[in-house]
Amino acid sequence: MHSFEASGPRRQPVTRWPPPTGGPRTSSTPPGRVRARFTGAAGQSFGAFLGAGVELALTGEANDSVGKGMAGGRIVVRPPRDDAGHPVLVGNAALYGATGGELYCAGRAGERFAVRNSGATAVVEGVGDHACEYMTNGRVIVVGDFGRNLGAGMSGGVVYVHDPTSRLDARLNDALVFAAELDDAGGDEVRALLERHVRFTGSARATVLLEDWERERAHFRRIAPRAEVATIENEAEGTHGGAEETDAKKKERAAAGVAG
Repeated sequence: MHSFEASGPRRQPVTRWPPPTGGPRTSSTPPGRVRARFTGAAGQSFGAFLGAGVELALTGEANDSVGKGMAGGRIVVRPPRDDAGHPVLVGNAALYGATGGELYCAGRAGERFAVRNSGATAVVEGVGDHACEYMTNGRVIVVGDFGRNLGAGMSGGVVYVHDPTSRLDARLNDALVFAAELDDAGGDEVRALLERHVRFTGSARATVLLEDWERERAHFRRIAPRAEVATIENEAEGTHGGAEETDAKKKERAAAGVAG
């Protein structure tokens, strides 16, 4: 385990580095093998292109493009102890183009959160406009306010929104997605991720939701692509068996003497 502490603008490591040699890290390396702690204000692209085995924990705030293109690891952002209200801790375009990893933010994010996300998991306490636009995979939970045009062009993945005031229908772009109540599997997934969010950030908001889970569960909505859209995308890209099924049908027709 290799740890760092950083504070102020320089953010210099204070404990051992580089790590002992022993071969390259693989994609299966769990998050947290290398842990770096930061306090204060981070600049642009904090944690961009992060890989497996690394955890970055920031007590403070970060600018735009947090976790851009990340493929693994974990990013944790939490407010200072004296921060009142519901702070904005992450700027615009967080998780843009991410393919994996986790982000837990105990505060609000700016606009275009998780745009083109294709595999990352995130829990955030508020997002601006155009969140999860063109998302193709991954999981996102929003337990705070959310802006307009949510889910525009989204063709994969799942977004869970806590919506106690019933504003989702007016702010969801439902051209390709639909919103539904949680089923048992969705409820279990949301609860498990909120528990992880509390574990890593100490979130007071998520703690309150979990303490009254049976009541708050009913306020969550699950946003996912319409079935026909997902099928079209999968067949076009040859994913989830689309191409394989087509090839199998061609072979069946050939065996029966039918032209393709």
